Order: sequence, then C-alpha cells, then structure tokens
Amino acid sequence: MAIEDILQDYEARRIKALAMGGPDRLAKRRAPGILNARERIDHLLDADSFIESGLFGTSSAAESDRDKTPADGKIAGYGRIDGREVAVVSNDFTVKGASSSATNGKKIGQMKRVATQRGLPMVFLGESSGARMPDTMGSRGMGVMLGNDPTQYRRMRETPWAAAVLGLCYGSSTWYTGYSDFAVMRKGAIMAVSSPQLVSMAIKEKVDPEEIGGWKLHSEVTGLVDQVVDSDEEALAAIKQFLSYLPAHHKEAPPVHAVPAGSGDGMRDIANVLPASRTQVYDVRKIIKAIADKDSVFELKPRFGKVVVTALARIGGRSVGILANNPLHKGGALDTDACEKATNFIVLCDSFNIPIVMLVDTPGFIIGLDAERRRAPGKIVNFMGALSLVTVPKLTVVLRKSYGQAYLNMGGGRNSDEFAAWPTAEISFMDPAFAAGIVHGLNPGDAGYDEAVMEMARGNSVWDIASMYAVQSVVLPADTRSYLIRMLEVHCMRLTNGVGEHLMRTWPTTF
Repeated sequence: MAIEDILQDYEARRIKALAMGGPDRLAKRRAPGILNARERIDHLLDADSFIESGLFGTSSAAESDRDKTPADGKIAGYGRIDGREVAVVSNDFTVKGASSSATNGKKIGQMKRVATQRGLPMVFLGESSGARMPDTMGSRGMGVMLGNDPTQYRRMRETPWAAAVLGLCYGSSTWYTGYSDFAVMRKGAIMAVSSPQLVSMAIKEKVDPEEIGGWKLHSEVTGLVDQVVDSDEEALAAIKQFLSYLPAHHKEAPPVHAVPAGSGDGMRDIANVLPASRTQVYDVRKIIKAIADKDSVFELKPRFGKVVVTALARIGGRSVGILANNPLHKGGALDTDACEKATNFIVLCDSFNIPIVMLVDTPGFIIGLDAERRRAPGKIVNFMGALSLVTVPKLTVVLRKSYGQAYLNMGGGRNSDEFAAWPTAEISFMDPAFAAGIVHGLNPGDAGYDEAVMEMARGNSVWDIASMYAVQSVVLPADTRSYLIRMLEVHCMRLTNGVGEHLMRTWPTTF
C-alpha cells in the first residue's frame, strides 16, 4: 500500500475506535448528565497528558465482534494528575457493557504491571456488566479467561489505588473497587457481585438493585465505599484530592504543600468545643478542623462506624492521617464497625508513609450480646495488632476520656511515639461510676454512692499519669496544633527519607 493509503487506513481505524459505542448510545448518557468513559478521563487528568494503550484492541473471541468492540470496552493508558504520572482504566459501558474479555483483561494487566514497576498510582473508573458471556462460557472460555495470571488478585500496596463506582458495577469493577485504597461512589450507581437479574433468578424473587448494591448499603452498612457524591465530576475530583495526600509509590514520602492563609485561626477557641461536663456529647470534627490546615480535611467513611472519624489532612503542610473518637455518636464508645474502620485506615497510612495523629475521647468498647455476636474480641485485637505493626510516626493527644483496653487501642502507653494529653484528660481502667457499682455494689441514689464514685475517680487526672512520665506532655488545647507541627518535625523519618517498613503491605484492603 502507498503511504497515503496507510495513513488514511490508520485515521479511519482511529476514528472508529474513538467513537466508542456510537452516537446514539453516547447521546443517551449525555441526557442525564453522565459522562462517557473518555470524558471521565479528560476530567480526571491534566490537559493533553493522556497517552492511550490499546486503542486498537478489539474482541478476540468472536470474529463477528471485532467491528463492534472499539477499544474492547475498556480504555487504558497513562496521564498526569497535578503533574504526577498515573495509570488509568476507564470502562466504556457503550461497548458490550464494558464486559471483561481476553483483550481488555490484558490491558488491565499491563496498567497494573507498569504502575507497580514504575511507581504510578492506579485509577479504576468502574462501570461494567461483568464477564462477557460468549468469551467465558464453557471449559475453553474458562481456560482462556480465568486464572492465567497468578498475581491478578495480589495486592502489595506498592502504589496507591483509587476507584470510582460510576454506574452498574459487577464482576471485575467490584473486585478492583474492593482492592483499592480509596473508593468513591456516585448516587444511582450500583456495585455488587452479580446483577439484580441474576440474583433474582438465583433466589427466585425480585431484588431491588439499591438493596444489593446501592450507595446507602456501601456507605452505611458494608463500609466498602469511602465517599458518596452526586455526579461523575465530583467523583473524579475526590480521586484527585485523595491522591494529593499520598506519595506516588510506597518508597517515597508524601508531598508537602504550602500552608494556606488562615490555618490555625480556630485554635484560640478550641477549648470551647469541649463541654464542661465529661458526659456531654460534642462533634470532634470541629476540633479536627481547627487543628488541621485550612480546608485540608478529607474524611473517609463518614457514614460508617461513626463513633470514630478517619480523615486525611495536612498539619503544617504535611500529610497526616487523623483517627479520632467522636462522642457525638454513642458517646465515642468503640463498636465493631469502628474497629474495622480504624484498622483499615491505620493500614492505609502506614502503607504510604503518612504519620498518624490520634485524638482520644472514649469511654471504652461497647460491650454486650450484640458486640460479642459481631466478633468484638477479634475486631479489637485486629485493631490492636495493626497499631502495633505501624512504623510511621504515631502522635496521640487525649482530649477528655481514655478508659480500659481502648486506652491501648487509641495509642496509650508506648503504642505512640508521643503520648500527650490536655489538662481536661482523665485516664483509668473504667468509668468511676461503673467501678463503684462493681467494687461496692452501689447504684445511683444509694447511700454512699457519691463517695464511692469519688474514691474510684481518685488518681484519674492527667497530672497523676504525667508525674510518672506515662504521658510525655500536657498540652494546652490552644497549643495543640503547634505541638503537633513540632512533633511531626521531630519524628520525621529522616534516616529512611520518610519511608516506613510497611509491615502490613499484604493486609486485606477490605475487612
């Protein structure tokens, strides 16, 4: 062929591949304001930074499908987010529902390999119908499609993974979301093992898609989703913000940012957030907001395990992971969901060299029949085990209460590199009122009850534990931000260029 003919053929093939599922299918998505797979990439990446891998890939299973499967339903390649290289896979639902096939499976494998070997964050933009039935049916299909890569489901946390659930997500889109360090879900999207149609056939009753995989389920019950948003654009912005706190790979420190003007302005009034009564509730997020750099708090799983707050933030320009009890819910008493949430967050921070700041105000762990049935002992010890394996700096500040085993789980003793407390802190084995009942058999209103409570409260103050150097610093509330900034400087991992040991690199990404 003459060079002119070759160039014309190339351009025709390129236009066909970029057309995705065709104008009609793209128009149907555009009407309700849902972005297509290529538009999502454009919104996510820096302008003109995307270079595609596998543009001319098509279905290899059936000859008749080759002209109907531009890019084979999954768009893959490399680009930049805020100047840093990333690898991305964006599912194109307009081509066979972005179903998994032999060709597009190779694309995902290539992206994962390059991301791991070259230190690039990995982004999955999920929307898929699951496995492509003609490709996977029968023993030959199973032999071709499944189990050919022994590392397909291995996660060693070499680089951060982020995923968005942006439509119907079944099969591989669900798996990669579960494997990711951060998952954001658009309202109206569905994420499940199998489609409602298949589930309905299996259990012989109609199933509501929202019940098996809607945003409320995954943000409030399963905890598999870190944030919920209203639009594709918001989901992509959330991924960009999440990655801004993390290094590109596990062998470098997180980026340091300029400190915004106005940071720390709320510190002068921070003590007023804490109620005078030690039993009165308050929202610890107000304290977090005051301590952190202005507009830098990025909360994860806010609807799940509400008795703890987990948030990425910056203090003095440095990325930190904040783990805080929230007395607004259950008085800050830790339940099994909170243990799972805290453990998951601790592993994330340690895996990517992010120091952990714990703000403590908890009466302990919730006890009772429901807690035991929900495997509370296992959840508590997993939480404690993860904390003991952390090799990034751990800084703890007790704001008010720290009782019992929760004292250890929330960084008490040598479970932190620096263990500090406000003058308002009280630390003991249990609430003095409970102790009075157990030791003396007294209840509120009984003669001698008040005296018994006072007896059990003796020695609970911060000054008693500080006098034996089990608390290294007693910090005034207004000085907390400056104290943490200074301690982050002291405990910077300068001998290893800000990199931890990653003892939990193989810890499951889901609980």
